[in-house]
Amino acid sequence: MAGHSKFKNIMYRKGAQDKKRSKLFSKLSKEITVAAKMGDTDPEHNPRLRTAIIAARGQSMPKDNIERAIRKSQAAEGENYEDIRYEGFGPGGIALIVETLTDNRNRTASSVRTIFSKAGGNLGETGSVNYMFDRVGLIVYPASAADADTVFEAALEAGAEDVLSDDTAHEIYCGGDDLHAVAKALEAQLGNPESAKLSWRAKDLIPVDAEGAEKLMRLLGALEDDDDVQEVSGNYEIPDDVLEGLAG
Repeated sequence: MAGHSKFKNIMYRKGAQDKKRSKLFSKLSKEITVAAKMGDTDPEHNPRLRTAIIAARGQSMPKDNIERAIRKSQAAEGENYEDIRYEGFGPGGIALIVETLTDNRNRTASSVRTIFSKAGGNLGETGSVNYMFDRVGLIVYPASAADADTVFEAALEAGAEDVLSDDTAHEIYCGGDDLHAVAKALEAQLGNPESAKLSWRAKDLIPVDAEGAEKLMRLLGALEDDDDVQEVSGNYEIPDDVLEGLAG
Protein backbone atom coordinates (compact mmCIF):
# COMPACT_ATOMS: atom_id res chain seq x y z
CA MET A 1 0.00 0.00 0.00
CA ALA A 2 1.10 3.54 -0.64
CA GLY A 3 1.74 5.75 2.37
CA HIS A 4 -0.88 8.01 3.84
CA SER A 5 -0.68 11.78 4.17
CA LYS A 6 -2.71 13.44 6.90
CA PHE A 7 -1.73 16.74 5.31
CA LYS A 8 -4.05 16.09 2.39
CA ASN A 9 -6.98 15.55 4.75
CA ILE A 10 -6.14 18.68 6.70
CA MET A 11 -5.77 20.75 3.53
CA TYR A 12 -9.08 19.41 2.24
CA ARG A 13 -10.95 20.18 5.44
CA LYS A 14 -9.31 23.55 5.99
CA GLY A 15 -9.99 24.53 2.40
CA ALA A 16 -13.62 23.50 2.66
CA GLN A 17 -14.01 25.56 5.82
CA ASP A 18 -12.02 28.63 4.79
CA LYS A 19 -13.21 29.15 1.23
CA LYS A 20 -16.21 31.31 0.64
CA ARG A 21 -19.17 28.97 0.63
CA SER A 22 -20.46 30.52 -2.56
CA LYS A 23 -17.32 29.46 -4.44
CA LEU A 24 -17.48 25.94 -3.04
CA PHE A 25 -21.15 25.63 -3.94
CA SER A 26 -20.41 26.94 -7.42
CA LYS A 27 -17.94 24.13 -8.07
CA LEU A 28 -20.30 21.52 -6.66
CA SER A 29 -23.18 22.87 -8.75
CA LYS A 30 -21.07 22.79 -11.90
CA GLU A 31 -20.24 19.12 -11.39
CA ILE A 32 -23.90 18.26 -10.75
CA THR A 33 -25.01 20.12 -13.89
CA VAL A 34 -22.38 18.44 -16.08
CA ALA A 35 -23.11 14.99 -14.65
CA ALA A 36 -26.85 15.41 -15.22
CA LYS A 37 -26.30 16.75 -18.74
CA MET A 38 -24.06 13.83 -19.71
CA GLY A 39 -26.43 11.16 -18.42
CA ASP A 40 -29.76 10.53 -16.72
CA THR A 41 -31.15 13.21 -14.39
CA ASP A 42 -32.10 10.42 -11.97
CA PRO A 43 -29.09 9.78 -9.71
CA GLU A 44 -30.11 6.15 -9.28
CA HIS A 45 -29.34 5.64 -12.98
CA ASN A 46 -26.38 8.02 -13.22
CA PRO A 47 -23.39 7.11 -10.99
CA ARG A 48 -21.52 10.35 -11.69
CA LEU A 49 -24.55 12.43 -10.72
CA ARG A 50 -25.07 10.36 -7.59
CA THR A 51 -21.49 10.90 -6.42
CA ALA A 52 -21.77 14.63 -7.21
CA ILE A 53 -24.90 14.89 -5.07
CA ILE A 54 -23.22 12.97 -2.24
CA ALA A 55 -20.31 15.45 -2.33
CA ALA A 56 -22.75 18.38 -2.26
CA ARG A 57 -24.66 16.95 0.68
CA GLY A 58 -21.37 16.32 2.47
CA GLN A 59 -20.74 20.07 2.33
CA SER A 60 -24.27 20.90 3.51
CA MET A 61 -25.38 22.23 0.15
CA PRO A 62 -29.13 23.00 0.31
CA LYS A 63 -31.50 20.66 -1.52
CA ASP A 64 -32.85 23.59 -3.58
CA ASN A 65 -29.36 24.31 -4.92
CA ILE A 66 -28.91 20.68 -5.93
CA GLU A 67 -32.26 20.54 -7.72
CA ARG A 68 -31.54 23.87 -9.46
CA ALA A 69 -28.23 22.53 -10.76
CA ILE A 70 -29.97 19.45 -12.16
CA ARG A 71 -32.63 21.59 -13.87
CA LYS A 72 -29.92 23.76 -15.37
CA SER A 73 -28.56 20.72 -17.19
CA GLN A 74 -31.75 20.61 -19.26
CA ALA A 75 -31.66 24.28 -20.28
CA ALA A 76 -30.98 24.67 -23.99
CA GLU A 77 -28.98 27.85 -23.42
CA GLY A 78 -26.82 26.37 -20.65
CA GLU A 79 -23.03 26.46 -20.82
CA ASN A 80 -21.16 23.53 -22.34
CA TYR A 81 -18.42 22.38 -19.98
CA GLU A 82 -15.76 19.81 -20.74
CA ASP A 83 -13.48 17.76 -18.52
CA ILE A 84 -9.81 18.61 -19.05
CA ARG A 85 -6.97 17.06 -17.08
CA TYR A 86 -3.60 18.74 -16.63
CA GLU A 87 -0.46 16.99 -15.39
CA GLY A 88 2.71 18.53 -14.11
CA PHE A 89 5.32 18.85 -11.42
CA GLY A 90 5.32 21.09 -8.38
CA PRO A 91 8.20 22.14 -6.12
CA GLY A 92 10.62 19.31 -5.41
CA GLY A 93 9.39 17.27 -8.37
CA ILE A 94 6.03 16.44 -6.77
CA ALA A 95 3.69 14.97 -9.41
CA LEU A 96 0.32 16.68 -9.62
CA ILE A 97 -2.89 15.94 -11.52
CA VAL A 98 -5.32 18.83 -11.91
CA GLU A 99 -8.87 18.06 -13.01
CA THR A 100 -10.95 20.90 -14.39
CA LEU A 101 -14.41 21.63 -15.76
CA THR A 102 -14.29 24.51 -18.20
CA ASP A 103 -16.27 26.31 -20.89
CA ASN A 104 -13.07 27.94 -22.19
CA ARG A 105 -10.07 25.64 -22.46
CA ASN A 106 -7.70 28.45 -23.52
CA ARG A 107 -8.50 30.46 -20.38
CA THR A 108 -8.11 27.44 -18.13
CA ALA A 109 -4.86 26.26 -19.71
CA SER A 110 -3.34 29.72 -19.37
CA SER A 111 -4.45 30.03 -15.75
CA VAL A 112 -3.18 26.61 -14.67
CA ARG A 113 0.14 27.12 -16.48
CA THR A 114 0.61 30.49 -14.78
CA ILE A 115 -0.12 29.05 -11.33
CA PHE A 116 2.45 26.28 -11.82
CA SER A 117 5.05 28.70 -13.16
CA LYS A 118 4.68 31.17 -10.26
CA ALA A 119 5.11 28.33 -7.76
CA GLY A 120 8.31 27.04 -9.35
CA GLY A 121 6.61 24.10 -11.04
CA ASN A 122 5.87 23.25 -14.63
CA LEU A 123 3.12 21.63 -16.65
CA GLY A 124 3.88 18.44 -18.54
CA GLU A 125 2.25 16.62 -21.42
CA THR A 126 -0.83 14.48 -20.87
CA GLY A 127 0.42 11.17 -19.51
CA SER A 128 3.59 12.64 -18.03
CA VAL A 129 2.62 11.77 -14.43
CA ASN A 130 -0.61 9.75 -14.39
CA TYR A 131 1.33 6.47 -14.60
CA MET A 132 2.42 7.23 -11.01
CA PHE A 133 -1.21 7.00 -9.86
CA ASP A 134 -4.08 4.53 -9.82
CA ARG A 135 -7.61 5.63 -10.73
CA VAL A 136 -9.75 4.54 -7.79
CA GLY A 137 -13.00 5.19 -6.01
CA LEU A 138 -12.60 7.14 -2.76
CA ILE A 139 -15.31 7.35 -0.09
CA VAL A 140 -14.65 9.53 2.95
CA TYR A 141 -16.41 9.38 6.31
CA PRO A 142 -15.65 11.54 9.34
CA ALA A 143 -13.93 9.78 12.23
CA SER A 144 -17.13 10.18 14.23
CA ALA A 145 -19.07 7.89 11.83
CA ALA A 146 -17.82 4.76 13.65
CA ASP A 147 -14.66 3.25 15.11
CA ALA A 148 -11.96 1.99 12.76
CA ASP A 149 -12.83 -1.71 13.18
CA THR A 150 -16.50 -1.12 12.41
CA VAL A 151 -15.66 0.90 9.29
CA PHE A 152 -13.15 -1.72 8.16
CA GLU A 153 -15.70 -4.54 8.48
CA ALA A 154 -18.38 -2.50 6.70
CA ALA A 155 -15.98 -1.62 3.89
CA LEU A 156 -14.84 -5.21 3.49
CA GLU A 157 -18.44 -6.39 3.27
CA ALA A 158 -19.25 -3.65 0.75
CA GLY A 159 -16.43 -4.74 -1.58
CA ALA A 160 -13.81 -2.08 -0.82
CA GLU A 161 -10.11 -2.77 -1.33
CA ASP A 162 -8.45 -0.65 1.37
CA VAL A 163 -9.30 1.50 4.38
CA LEU A 164 -7.14 4.17 6.01
CA SER A 165 -8.37 5.58 9.32
CA ASP A 166 -6.93 8.28 11.56
CA ASP A 167 -8.29 10.71 14.15
CA THR A 168 -9.95 12.89 11.51
CA ALA A 169 -11.42 10.58 8.89
CA HIS A 170 -11.89 7.16 7.34
CA GLU A 171 -10.77 6.91 3.70
CA ILE A 172 -12.24 3.91 1.91
CA TYR A 173 -10.77 2.89 -1.45
CA CYS A 174 -12.34 0.66 -4.09
CA GLY A 175 -12.06 -0.03 -7.79
CA GLY A 176 -13.15 2.89 -9.92
CA ASP A 177 -15.92 0.86 -11.56
CA ASP A 178 -17.17 -0.27 -8.14
CA LEU A 179 -17.59 3.19 -6.61
CA HIS A 180 -21.36 3.43 -7.05
CA ALA A 181 -22.06 -0.03 -5.63
CA VAL A 182 -19.63 0.26 -2.69
CA ALA A 183 -20.87 3.74 -1.74
CA LYS A 184 -24.48 2.58 -1.80
CA ALA A 185 -23.70 -0.46 0.36
CA LEU A 186 -21.81 1.67 2.89
CA GLU A 187 -24.66 4.18 3.14
CA ALA A 188 -26.89 1.44 4.48
CA GLN A 189 -24.49 0.83 7.38
CA LEU A 190 -22.71 4.14 7.98
CA GLY A 191 -25.07 6.77 6.57
CA ASN A 192 -24.15 9.45 4.03
CA PRO A 193 -20.40 9.97 3.54
CA GLU A 194 -18.65 13.32 3.37
CA SER A 195 -17.72 12.54 -0.21
CA ALA A 196 -17.67 9.72 -2.75
CA LYS A 197 -15.75 10.28 -5.97
CA LEU A 198 -13.26 8.97 -8.47
CA SER A 199 -9.77 9.96 -7.39
CA TRP A 200 -6.12 9.59 -8.35
CA ARG A 201 -4.21 7.65 -5.70
CA ALA A 202 -0.42 7.87 -5.77
CA LYS A 203 1.36 4.52 -5.99
CA ASP A 204 4.24 5.93 -3.92
CA LEU A 205 4.49 9.09 -1.84
CA ILE A 206 7.44 11.48 -1.73
CA PRO A 207 8.29 13.01 1.69
CA VAL A 208 8.38 16.81 1.60
CA ASP A 209 10.51 18.97 3.90
CA ALA A 210 9.36 22.20 5.58
CA GLU A 211 10.50 24.50 2.77
CA GLY A 212 8.97 22.28 0.13
CA ALA A 213 5.73 21.97 2.09
CA GLU A 214 5.30 25.75 2.28
CA LYS A 215 5.81 26.11 -1.47
CA LEU A 216 3.50 23.21 -2.17
CA MET A 217 0.78 24.68 0.05
CA ARG A 218 0.89 27.92 -1.91
CA LEU A 219 0.61 26.06 -5.20
CA LEU A 220 -2.27 23.87 -4.02
CA GLY A 221 -4.06 26.86 -2.56
CA ALA A 222 -3.80 28.82 -5.82
CA LEU A 223 -5.07 25.87 -7.84
CA GLU A 224 -8.01 25.23 -5.53
CA ASP A 225 -8.95 28.92 -5.67
CA ASP A 226 -9.29 28.77 -9.46
CA ASP A 227 -12.95 28.55 -10.46
CA ASP A 228 -12.28 25.95 -13.17
CA VAL A 229 -10.30 23.56 -10.97
CA GLN A 230 -12.39 20.78 -9.46
CA GLU A 231 -9.79 18.42 -7.96
CA VAL A 232 -6.03 18.32 -7.34
CA SER A 233 -4.13 15.11 -6.59
CA GLY A 234 -0.46 14.69 -5.76
CA ASN A 235 2.12 12.12 -4.65
CA TYR A 236 3.39 14.09 -1.67
CA GLU A 237 3.59 13.17 2.00
CA ILE A 238 4.19 15.67 4.79
CA PRO A 239 5.98 14.00 7.73
CA ASP A 240 4.37 14.61 11.13
CA ASP A 241 7.29 16.70 12.44
CA VAL A 242 7.13 19.01 9.40
CA LEU A 243 3.35 19.23 9.70
CA GLU A 244 3.62 20.18 13.35
CA GLY A 245 6.14 22.88 12.49
CA LEU A 246 3.85 24.35 9.85
CA ALA A 247 0.88 24.29 12.23
CA GLY A 248 2.93 26.11 14.85
